[in-house]
Amino acid sequence: MKITANEIRIGMLLEYKGDLWEVLKTQHVKPGKGGAFAQVEMKSINKKTKLNERFRSSETIEKASVEENKFNYSYEDDRNYYFINSKSFEQIEIKKDFVGDKGKMLKENLEVLVSFHNDSPIMIQLPNQVSCIVDMTEAALKGQTVSSSYKPATLDNGIKIQVPPFIEIGDEVIIDTRTSEYVKKI
Repeated sequence: MKITANEIRIGMLLEYKGDLWEVLKTQHVKPGKGGAFAQVEMKSINKKTKLNERFRSSETIEKASVEENKFNYSYEDDRNYYFINSKSFEQIEIKKDFVGDKGKMLKENLEVLVSFHNDSPIMIQLPNQVSCIVDMTEAALKGQTVSSSYKPATLDNGIKIQVPPFIEIGDEVIIDTRTSEYVKKI
């Protein structure tokens, strides 16, 4: 589907220069002299490279047709993660290097959104927040102020984050999957 440069939004997937690109930033500029344009920062889905491109407002760009399906995480082996569609019970496998660091946050039956382009998975989206157990953290020191002092902690999935001083080993915490940051204690 063709769209104009004015319709480009963050998070869109575009087909450009023979590759699939995710829009990271977009800014519409109307200079005093010359025509308006859109300055777009994109990241290649396949090559993981970034590109800054300038599109004239009248230019058209191909928006990628993407199909999204919900899957539940099932299990992993040495090279792949396995997901099951809860409606059709279809099982798919996605390579670990494709999922990247998000794979550490996967738990059994966690519902994820998998985006497909031409029947191959191109993106996996976890829920915005997941719960984890604190495996290791330092004891809080008396006299520290709560406002600015955070301490390092290791979670049950191996992720290292910063937590407030009142968090102890065994506490269940919510972390943001997009930033891997502490949100709250349960």
